[in-house]
Amino acid sequence: MIHVCLSLYDKTGRYSKFTGTTICSIFENTIAEVTVHILHDNTLTPDNRDKFIYLAGRYGQAIKFYNVEQLCVNELETFSRLIPFIKSARTTIGTFYKFLIMYVLSKDIEKVIYLDADIVVNLDIKELWQFELGDKPLGAVPIYLQDKNEADGLERMRIGFNLPYLGLVKEEDYFNAGVFVMNLKRLRNEEAKILGGMKFRGEHPEFWMFDQCIWNYCFSKEYLKLPIKFNREVVKVRTQDGGQVERKIYHFTSNNSSWSFGLDMKDALNRLWMNYFIKTPWFDSEAFGRIHDIVLNLHDKLKTDALNLSIAMSDKARAFIIHEHTLKKINMLVETFSIRSDEEILVVSDEMQIEKLFDAMNASRGKKVFFALILNFPFHLLEEVGFVYGRDIFNGYDLMLDCDFYKFVEAM
Repeated sequence: MIHVCLSLYDKTGRYSKFTGTTICSIFENTIAEVTVHILHDNTLTPDNRDKFIYLAGRYGQAIKFYNVEQLCVNELETFSRLIPFIKSARTTIGTFYKFLIMYVLSKDIEKVIYLDADIVVNLDIKELWQFELGDKPLGAVPIYLQDKNEADGLERMRIGFNLPYLGLVKEEDYFNAGVFVMNLKRLRNEEAKILGGMKFRGEHPEFWMFDQCIWNYCFSKEYLKLPIKFNREVVKVRTQDGGQVERKIYHFTSNNSSWSFGLDMKDALNRLWMNYFIKTPWFDSEAFGRIHDIVLNLHDKLKTDALNLSIAMSDKARAFIIHEHTLKKINMLVETFSIRSDEEILVVSDEMQIEKLFDAMNASRGKKVFFALILNFPFHLLEEVGFVYGRDIFNGYDLMLDCDFYKFVEAM
């Protein structure tokens, strides 16, 4: 029997389909008997639970559910005490449920494969199950292997992840926490070490990784390093492998469509995920209905924005507000907006007082329409001094950004 575990926090009821697609990909490619264990909380709806049961039954496989809010009250309280911002970062709480696997699975289960829900298992999961851990707590894939050039991968570890950057974990040892082979017999004796890792994480709220930081802090020196085929980031497949799909475990590692899921079926990775998704109970008429509603809302917004812009631009010139760091991208902005040499560009620096920007804009108020090309621009402050959003000033990024197809996939 192969044991596979996933964790689920589904505040909207729409995330279960990703977990279901991961499970479906396992069942589609695996002949051996599999038991899937889902650690969840009260956000698992009866309808989604029934769909999981139906999916497993269709393939003749087993599935078990563990409500950690009922089974692990004390443990979750301990986690929250050690990492106070867990609750404020509620969207990530599900990733911490994997720390409860050792508590809720039967003691006679000594090994389990853990998978995040943004995973497609495009191979027989038995290939991963066959790795013997010995006395090692985990099997995982080092992240630096994602880059074809080893030096590039190690450099990415040094500058992109907190623990390697601080010298607490070697670049070549830092691993991704989305795919594990877990030695439960060993991990059940490591509670103190794991809680120590949580305490460390709680003392560093500025770190941008969540549970991955804890796992690496605790076990980066003693885990079994797995081949890259067992946790391949799709963004690297798209940028380095020509988008070719092979018999691997693929990790759709971000909410951004360029890294993660999309609806462009010319992309082999999108097509791979969709081919599994359509075999799940979540692919139904309601999914199409939600996509239809989003498209209509997007269409209505574009019409409204175009009308407002047309009215605002009547007999007025354009002006642009950019940050000084964006000056190196000025050619891209000029091309995107066809900026002419006689059009005003206001450059904002970190030290610049907002009042100075107001003064510069006031000189042209009523004569120009301003396009802000700065992320998180404080439009509300301009409105407080009389500028009207959608008439005097617009968010230029709304006119630049491509449609985020992840939102379409999320709605399905």
